[in-house]
Amino acid sequence: MKHTYKIIAMMLLILFILSGCLYPSSQLEKNQTPNQAQLDMVQSALNDYQEKTNGLLPIRTKPNETPIFEKYIIDFNQLKEQGSLAEVPGNAYENGGIYQYAIINPDTNPEVKLIDLRITDALRSINLKINLYRDKNLYPPFGEVVENGIFTIDHEKLGLETPPTIESPYSDAVLPIVMDTDGNIYIDYRIDLNNALKEYNSSYKEGEDIRFLLAENTPFLPVYSLPYTVKDNEPVFMTE
Repeated sequence: MKHTYKIIAMMLLILFILSGCLYPSSQLEKNQTPNQAQLDMVQSALNDYQEKTNGLLPIRTKPNETPIFEKYIIDFNQLKEQGSLAEVPGNAYENGGIYQYAIINPDTNPEVKLIDLRITDALRSINLKINLYRDKNLYPPFGEVVENGIFTIDHEKLGLETPPTIESPYSDAVLPIVMDTDGNIYIDYRIDLNNALKEYNSSYKEGEDIRFLLAENTPFLPVYSLPYTVKDNEPVFMTE
């Protein structure tokens, strides 16, 4: 009988250990989902924080030249210190999730949005390959010209079988990666912007940045992107 109890105890211990291994916090469903309730919770905390601090934003300080959609990252510690937020959302990077919480329209109507960090990781991997190539070559791996000063990436020079792409946070589309004359890479959101121009009532005119169609009408920010405008009802790069 004692032997049987020992076997059962060992089995329970193994199951307990395996449950921790098979379901780490970063893989929990709550950490993978852009939950609207969690967005609303942080938005409410942001509003409360601003009321308590005469309009200040709970953000990390970033250089002025930081791109607009990556500039205003929420500092959850500030929200908690003011008593505006009890706990960090389960899907936030700070809590093992895959999303970074950020703010758009900081000076007029601050709204809480998400940055999908899987995009960040994918671009970092591509950048590593480009940097290795540039260590041995004079010029970046330019491909074909997309528009003035914007190029595709010559994936063969990087040893890739296909051109690098990113899974869109907005749709089932696979988005291309483009490169500027300095070798900096960006996500080409024209597929999603084209859909947004059709789906949302847009009053944008040529010369205006239409990326806000995505930022304001969805939970996600179009990070790591160049400015776009509209021309003949189509999204185009806003080149100088």
